[in-house]
Amino acid sequence: MKTITFIGNGNMAISIAKGLKNSYKIEVVGRDVAKLNRFENELGIEIEKHIMDGFDTTDKTIMFCVKPANVESVGERLKGKARVVYSVLAGTTLKKLRDNLNPNAVVRTMPNLAASINKSMTTLTGDIAFKNEAEELLGTIGSTRWLSSEKEIDIATALAGSGPAYLALIAEALADGAVKQGLKRDDAMAIMRGLFGGFGDLIQDIHPAILKDGVMSPGGTTAAGYVALEDGNVRSACIDAIDKAYKRATEL
Repeated sequence: MKTITFIGNGNMAISIAKGLKNSYKIEVVGRDVAKLNRFENELGIEIEKHIMDGFDTTDKTIMFCVKPANVESVGERLKGKARVVYSVLAGTTLKKLRDNLNPNAVVRTMPNLAASINKSMTTLTGDIAFKNEAEELLGTIGSTRWLSSEKEIDIATALAGSGPAYLALIAEALADGAVKQGLKRDDAMAIMRGLFGGFGDLIQDIHPAILKDGVMSPGGTTAAGYVALEDGNVRSACIDAIDKAYKRATEL
């Protein structure tokens, strides 16, 4: 079984490791023993744990999951030349990763938190020689899409990486609307979850506009609610959210 070495032990690292643990041997590198132990407890399996200072990355397959601002300081603590670094850092360029980590190859990846249930939408770009391996590795935690440039992965970060937060806001707001009209909170939440579960399957094969037209009958309830969403500039706000998140990714 191949070993994946996680450098960093935050929420995204845990989510990815949960998706990979049945297919790969996991080891984790960090600066705090207590946090490394929590990482292991979250996974529910025994893993190798290492303190970062002086850790040798030579010939290892690295899943790099630290904060973007810490790339330089983490690079100074490591030694060796990794076989490949898979970075999940938003907005952190291939050049910056190469300059600070000195690996043989680098692939930028952008999974999302659904990795923990093998439902991530993960975008990829970087050294083309590792395209197939990257798709196989990250394919164990969901769907993958190889992109041709770093600009595209920064845009995709705004869509797929940040997207769960946007959908969570919409889900919460829809449930709140049902509660406002008198539906019990437990019922509203159960119905909302069923809605999103079914919609997730439908949207795989049907264009959003066609889905919308199929639900919206003339003068009906959906049309009334849809007009309210348009009056609230929901479409414009979603487009603006991608714009702002993309620009922020390029600033990191």
